[in-house]
Amino acid sequence: MRAARAILSDLARRVEVRLLLTFVAVAAGISAFAALTDEVREGGAFGIDRTLLLAFRLSGHLDVASGPRWAREAARDVTALGGFTVLLLVSIFATAMLLIHRRRLQALVFASTVLLAQGLSELLKAWVGRPRPMLVSHLDLVYSSSFPSGHAMMTPVVYLTLASVLAASARRRSEKVLLLCAAVLLTVAVGVSRVYLGVHWPSDVLGGWCLGGSVALAVTLALRRAAPHRRPVATFAPFP
Repeated sequence: MRAARAILSDLARRVEVRLLLTFVAVAAGISAFAALTDEVREGGAFGIDRTLLLAFRLSGHLDVASGPRWAREAARDVTALGGFTVLLLVSIFATAMLLIHRRRLQALVFASTVLLAQGLSELLKAWVGRPRPMLVSHLDLVYSSSFPSGHAMMTPVVYLTLASVLAASARRRSEKVLLLCAAVLLTVAVGVSRVYLGVHWPSDVLGGWCLGGSVALAVTLALRRAAPHRRPVATFAPFP
């Protein structure tokens, strides 16, 4: 009995610590986003924005991105992974898979989050009204305001959330690490591609990461709470 109580107590402490760390991370991300938003709305200029944006262009040729031609094509390919069409298809497929596995509550939470996050991104763009950077030529088509970056915000909401859900059911630690690292790497790559293509200030991307990452953490916690708990099935070893 004492051993069982000790195990339960240790498990409870671990869960409490995990919840606390999640809440702290979400609060920090939202606070950082709020601070960035206030600065941008007040017309504050970030010197690092100009420096990083020019770092991706050839000196004296601001209409040409640095690097070989294949790097520009690769940047467009990577940035498409955070675009509306691709994320929509991935979200529909993920929702359908959750429904097939009879995880209706998880499917509802995930689909609702993606839709609400996309709507929030558009509302924030319209509210802040930050113009796109005109310092360099745009190497991709744009239709809305600049802050926050929709690609940088929605990429963690979709990919990082799905990676966390898949990692929760993975048996090996190496599989968990691979899934989460792949989602983080993809999130970073999409954000950097937006700056490389000259369609966003770096602070736009940072704001998208902060808000999107916070949403992803909160939703991951909700999805894990909504996951069905299966009773362990007793197994019997064969007779020797």
